[in-house]
Amino acid sequence: MSFSFINPESLGSPRGYSNGVLTPAGGRLLFIAGQIAWDERQKIVSADFVEQFDRALANVVAVVEAAGGTPVQIARVVVYVTDKQEYCARTREVGERWRARLGRHFPAMALVEVKSLLEDEAKVEIEGIAVITD
Repeated sequence: MSFSFINPESLGSPRGYSNGVLTPAGGRLLFIAGQIAWDERQKIVSADFVEQFDRALANVVAVVEAAGGTPVQIARVVVYVTDKQEYCARTREVGERWRARLGRHFPAMALVEVKSLLEDEAKVEIEGIAVITD
């Protein structure tokens, strides 16, 4: 499957995301619930922000793969963080973890700072939409 990434020059060059993603017809939409840094026992894997980001992203990828897709079929993600300053301070490490799991695939993305997440220990939650084709 091939997405068309839409990045108008008038918006400048995005870093680590795309402004829009045009998907081909005929795919099935997979709506991925917010994933946090839980392991298979539903325990937070670490108190470290980057470790939580990495596990939450791994959990998103696991949902996509369970549906028969691949990480590059993720069209949109929303990342919720409890501290945007921590995210900004650790962007390099977050980017390394992103590229380790999705390569240079940058879907449409939003980052939202929230007061807290449902699980008190969670610092990051990632939800998404993928387009799965046969």
